Amino acid sequence: MARNRDRLWRVLALALPAAAPAVAIFAGLGFAGLLSPVTALSLAAVTLVAAALMLGRLAIAIAGLGALVAALAAEELPGTAALRLPVGPWRMVSETRHRVQRLARHWRERDRATAARLVTAEAIVERAPDPLILLDGRRQIVRANRAAAEVVGSFAPPCDLAAALRNPAVLAAADAVLRSERARSVEFVMTAPVERQLRARFARIDDLTADTGAAVLTLQDITELKRVEQTRADFIANASHELRTPLATLAGFIETLRGPAREDAEARERFLAIMAGQATRMARLVEDLLSLSRIELNEHIPPQGRVALAPLLQHLADALELRAGERNMRIRLSVPSDLPEVQGDRDELAQVFQNLLDNAIKYGRADTEINVEAAIRDRAPSAAGRAGLARIAVAVRDQGEGIAREHLPRLTERFYRADTLRSREMGGTGLGLAIVKHIVNRHRGTLEINSTLGEGPVFTVVLRQYPTDSTLAP
Repeated sequence: MARNRDRLWRVLALALPAAAPAVAIFAGLGFAGLLSPVTALSLAAVTLVAAALMLGRLAIAIAGLGALVAALAAEELPGTAALRLPVGPWRMVSETRHRVQRLARHWRERDRATAARLVTAEAIVERAPDPLILLDGRRQIVRANRAAAEVVGSFAPPCDLAAALRNPAVLAAADAVLRSERARSVEFVMTAPVERQLRARFARIDDLTADTGAAVLTLQDITELKRVEQTRADFIANASHELRTPLATLAGFIETLRGPAREDAEARERFLAIMAGQATRMARLVEDLLSLSRIELNEHIPPQGRVALAPLLQHLADALELRAGERNMRIRLSVPSDLPEVQGDRDELAQVFQNLLDNAIKYGRADTEINVEAAIRDRAPSAAGRAGLARIAVAVRDQGEGIAREHLPRLTERFYRADTLRSREMGGTGLGLAIVKHIVNRHRGTLEINSTLGEGPVFTVVLRQYPTDSTLAP
């Protein structure tokens, strides 16, 4: 009760100054005789009451506005208690101003926090290791991260998914998810720049608008998994075929040594030498199969190292000099002094050229030379006219019998031999050129084979130059 009385006196205290001009006018008219004293007093009282009522309502409205602003700042809806008049009507405008300022600061902080979360989300999406593509309801790509561009190539959103992935199974899965399905997964093959197997996973997004996205597509590279499965199957099939003959030979000789040749020292020595050769062949076969499997598992990941070819080729020539000398052959190198370094893995490139030199020693004619020539090929100019990245070609030529042209396309197949009998007599496994091909593929290079009957074959490996500051400069 006392509180209401105090509030009434505060309102009247504000109303008196506001109504004072009108009260003075009415009092003057009464003293002048123009209005009767009762009329003048009545008009003055009415003016005072009207001013008090108007100020009271204004105070309540401003108090309610202040309470509403405070509630918005606290992210709550105002209750009836919040609409009460603040202490002192003269403080209403000041309180409201302070609350509006606090509300503005609060929303500025919320905007900054939201912007920071958006930047963080963008950074996470952009740097996600798996390719991620956002589609709208019309199958248009509205967003894609960096990993997606590396897998499917460059494209400029918005564009249809078919512009980036032309696989019919992938497009059908996208349409199914955009129509009604919650999710779908499909596997497909990409052939460029190297063959890769991918798994596409579509998931529908119901709580986003058509402009921000209706489905998300993630791509997973399953090349390694598929190659593991294929390698296991190939190993079983090929190893069982290639190992059957030496195993049968070993089993036959073991049975002979345990039976009729038990006491025959001369036969035992001859059979043991043959058995040792067959065992060595099997060990070499298994080693080549495992080497090929390791290379295939990483074929889709290009190496990033730098390799100087001149010292590598010289080292291999020195290491194989004794083997070449057994057939009175000589390895002759021709490598320019300004040969650039290539991008690659030194151990794998050593395996490439060692296999090629080993084949040249095996199949070349005795008393001849093996020529190894390196040269710069196709040095294209950069945008600024400077010398750009070159391709480095290394050719290995022997003076053998040559290879018929019908065999050339299949020489790099596993276990393929142009001359099966001679290859096995020389101790070949039929995997050397397959290993060379897969290593060169991993280095994003090319293997060229040229030969005709009667002329020694030429195996040319073309590799990429290692990028340097001068080749990358604009």
